[in-house]
Amino acid sequence: MDLGEGGEALVILADWLDQLLNSWHDYRIGVSTILVLCFLILVWQRRRSHTLHIRNSSPGLEKATWLDRDEKKPHEKATRTESPSEEVSKPTAGETRKSRPSAPRVVTGRKPTATKSRSGGHQEAEFSSIQPLVFFTSLTGTTERLSNTVLAGLDKLAATQSVVLKPEIHDLSYIDLDDYFISGPKTPAPRPDVRYVYLLLIPSYDIDTILTTFLSHLDETHNDFRIDTASMSSLAGYTVFGVGDKEGWPTEEKGFCSQAVEVDMWMAKLTGRKRAYPLGLGDVKNNVDQALRDWTAGLCAVLEELGTTGTLGEGVPGSGDADESDGEDLEQADDAEGDFPDSGRNKRRKLASTTDLEDVGGKGAPMAIDFTTYSTTAPSAPVALKAMVPKESPTHAALTKQGYTIVGSHSGVKICRWTKSALRGRGSCYKNSFYGIASHLCMETTPSLSCSNKCVFCWRHGTNPVSTTWRWQVDDPQMIFDGAKEGHYKKIKMMRGVPGVRSERFEEAMRIRHCALSLVGEPIFYPRINEFLGMLHAEQISSFLVCNAQHPQQLQDLRRVTQLYVSIDASNKDSLRKIDRPLHRDFWERFQACLDILREKRFVQRTVYRLTLVKGFNVDDEVEGYADLVEKGLPCFVEVKGVTFCGSSTSAGAGLTMQNVPFYEEVVAFVEALDKALKKRGLEYGIAAEHAHSCCILLASKRFFINEKWHTIIDYDRFFGLLEQGVEFAPEDYCKETPEWALWGNGGFDPRDERVDRKGRPKEVKKVVVQAVPEEKSQLDF
Repeated sequence: MDLGEGGEALVILADWLDQLLNSWHDYRIGVSTILVLCFLILVWQRRRSHTLHIRNSSPGLEKATWLDRDEKKPHEKATRTESPSEEVSKPTAGETRKSRPSAPRVVTGRKPTATKSRSGGHQEAEFSSIQPLVFFTSLTGTTERLSNTVLAGLDKLAATQSVVLKPEIHDLSYIDLDDYFISGPKTPAPRPDVRYVYLLLIPSYDIDTILTTFLSHLDETHNDFRIDTASMSSLAGYTVFGVGDKEGWPTEEKGFCSQAVEVDMWMAKLTGRKRAYPLGLGDVKNNVDQALRDWTAGLCAVLEELGTTGTLGEGVPGSGDADESDGEDLEQADDAEGDFPDSGRNKRRKLASTTDLEDVGGKGAPMAIDFTTYSTTAPSAPVALKAMVPKESPTHAALTKQGYTIVGSHSGVKICRWTKSALRGRGSCYKNSFYGIASHLCMETTPSLSCSNKCVFCWRHGTNPVSTTWRWQVDDPQMIFDGAKEGHYKKIKMMRGVPGVRSERFEEAMRIRHCALSLVGEPIFYPRINEFLGMLHAEQISSFLVCNAQHPQQLQDLRRVTQLYVSIDASNKDSLRKIDRPLHRDFWERFQACLDILREKRFVQRTVYRLTLVKGFNVDDEVEGYADLVEKGLPCFVEVKGVTFCGSSTSAGAGLTMQNVPFYEEVVAFVEALDKALKKRGLEYGIAAEHAHSCCILLASKRFFINEKWHTIIDYDRFFGLLEQGVEFAPEDYCKETPEWALWGNGGFDPRDERVDRKGRPKEVKKVVVQAVPEEKSQLDF
């Protein structure tokens, strides 16, 4: 074949390419390996040369030669001494940077001890007066008695020491914790040079009490990134005395005075370790009085010294640490380790041998492995949740003494005085006048004794548990339902021999027709509340559920009830905080969210605002605010009721006396002003009914003003009929006409009952005539 000119060259080139390709296939593994190794060597060489360049230019090497010189001559370093007269030469300008070597620090495994300057350190602000504040809480009264003993001792000290002011005492159940335990007292001091000392007398319980909330508050305050770690360092000092029972808890590790120990720990953190006097512990079955006297005597001596010197003193290293409190931070233990080398090891040994006690929920589930801890014991297995109100607890005893029947571990039932009155034919409560509920047919109960508020007007004397979350065992709703009925019927049967009980009403009372879920606590807090409501409706028992507008999610999930109440105890945030004392920090946002939910449900549920008027708390200048809340939620009804004074010492501790109970005329004036404020906003409401004996008046939406007559009574047969049909229906579909005697201006006393005086003698019922207020004088003047 004739390749032509240049063809031979192409053949040769193709032959070479073919040979090169064959060679690559034969040796490609080896060649690839060599190339990769060369590349890695090149990369390593470049990085090594770059690192050496940085080290050569670093001034840290200037110290390396000095270190080598000292290592070569250890005997010279050991025998070298400095003469007192030896002068230190000043470095030149060029040597300034070299005077302090900048080589990396050698870590020895020990945190350097922080040195404190006696002359140039931080100085406490000067003050000339000390204000002791005593804080306590008590379920059985023991801690309250001991607190008064401490108060008496401090009164004697104040009488002899002008620098110590008259002490004040506060019950933790009746104060706003934010006012005292975030940055110190918010109330203005009597003089600008006054410093406060906190004295806390803390009992320990294995149930949820206000102490649980108090400890959570201290924890949240310390860990809140918006608040300084030692936010209460402005205090002059603090001290804690724990009250416990060694028969139940023999050691601190097992719970004796455990909550006092925990309070001491948190207070040490929040105050910057300003423990004025060591933690005191007293056994109520043994030495509590003697221990308290010793603790008070030592405390008085400290207050005298504090008033003289103006400081708690520096003490020995670690004297301000919360070692008595079972360990605050390892950092604090390390601070003291510089002077006492064994303290760190002892601290770690103590942490390893001590098991934390959780008073509320028992031991928690196993935690993830933390290699920074020193415990050699295996984590304990999770145990069952605790009961909210154990039978052996002080709460159970206190509630039982008040007439409650505790059902299961967290429910209760009780008959009210109106039930007893109705059985004797002496009148029912306002619910009979407004909604047609005869009191002797009503069972008052609650599936949750726990509440998220500590209202100043609460009838339960602060003995029921309080919490923001459910962390107890949950009883079966069928067991609660059966237990509540059994407890109610037992109490009704106890009325059999009471003089004046009408036989026909006694027979009627043995068939429950209505259930008021308003006894105590927060009914919608119970996780299975909807199942419980279903059981009530299955036996044609109407449901009247009251909530405190603090649980919007549970309110949103709530199914159909006969009537849904929301307590509206104040018209603004400050008043609500003052009167309800809610535990939630976002209580106002929760409150507003609940009103929005109520507005959505107004065509499905019979919604009611319940306003409890307390003079001095939520009455003055709040009519317009209440009108705004009505406009926000548009409830079907608005109940306005004067507070009923329960007459307990706890109420007095909350600042509530008979002076805070409004007269009926004052309630009438308030309602008329509220009615006018609603009309001014274009809201269609009117005064529908009243019950003067209960000091209660009902405002109703014009949706229930049918054919020129008020229809506030509930048609219960119609309600259950619609419920069984499973159809959609509105509140207007099961209402009936309000009787004449219950309408506004007629007093609201049922003519089928007999009114008696205080000694049980019949008396003539006088019709209550409500005079119209002139237009120009209709404004309230409180």
